[in-house]
Amino acid sequence: MVEGGIRRRGLMLVLSSPSGAGKTTISRELLKRDDALILSVSATTRPPRPSEVEGRDYCFVSPERFDRMVAGEEFLEHATVFGHRYGTPRAPVERALAAGTDVLFDIDWQGTQQVAETAPRDLVRVFILPPSTRELEARLRRRAQDPEEVVQARMAKAADEISHWAEYDYIVVNRDMEQSLAEVQAILAAERLRRERQIGLHDFVEELRRR
Repeated sequence: MVEGGIRRRGLMLVLSSPSGAGKTTISRELLKRDDALILSVSATTRPPRPSEVEGRDYCFVSPERFDRMVAGEEFLEHATVFGHRYGTPRAPVERALAAGTDVLFDIDWQGTQQVAETAPRDLVRVFILPPSTRELEARLRRRAQDPEEVVQARMAKAADEISHWAEYDYIVVNRDMEQSLAEVQAILAAERLRRERQIGLHDFVEELRRR
């Protein structure tokens, strides 16, 4: 992307949270409102939910295909969550960053740790917290997508997920979706202006000084 005659390298914006805290809703709204942002579509071995579309929400693959992708080092990160495997294909992300496009990731702390090891300079990490555990459980139940045992498993896992908050660059407490969305938009706007992401900035400034 070119802004003011200066090329900019894309960034990877990671949103993580316990299940039900709001990261998926915030992610969808960001994508609707920001044409310069695309979604990194993860591969997963879990079956699709009724509202999910192949290639838009996830790439649904067999466990055997997932194993081949791992062996071929085709993932930036991969993890097992609630018995299913998830991974971020490497090639489309690297192409987007080189072209100056920002990529949004909806991944957990395990995936974020792996991406931080492989591509730390491109990474911006945001952790979404719920306002309370009571509200988190209420949101999970309102989704009405999971059986009771899955809801209980997600609640049991939430405390462990929340314990990783300090590994993130920014923390947003999702009391109100619009306010939380505005806060994430502000983070993204600031990170786009970082000096090291503006390719050719030194030459641009030198040219300004010569005029």
